[in-house]
Amino acid sequence: MIPAFAMLFTDEVRWSLFDFVIMGLMLVALGVGVQLVARRVQSSTRLFLIVAVIILLFLLLWGEMAIGLFGSPISGD
Repeated sequence: MIPAFAMLFTDEVRWSLFDFVIMGLMLVALGVGVQLVARRVQSSTRLFLIVAVIILLFLLLWGEMAIGLFGSPISGD
């Protein structure tokens, strides 16, 4: 919702419908991944580490798609 709100006030944020769909799918995948891990892992230390890795991977993928951190074919502008 933040990008949609920002698009009302500035031309610097330009998301297409595809961008919103992809981000929605990424957020759903993040939530499902964390829920699956939370249900299966008993140790709180191991749970914290696995969830931290999942969140880190989410942020790296988001950064790559947004600005091209690694210069892969899916990198953004």
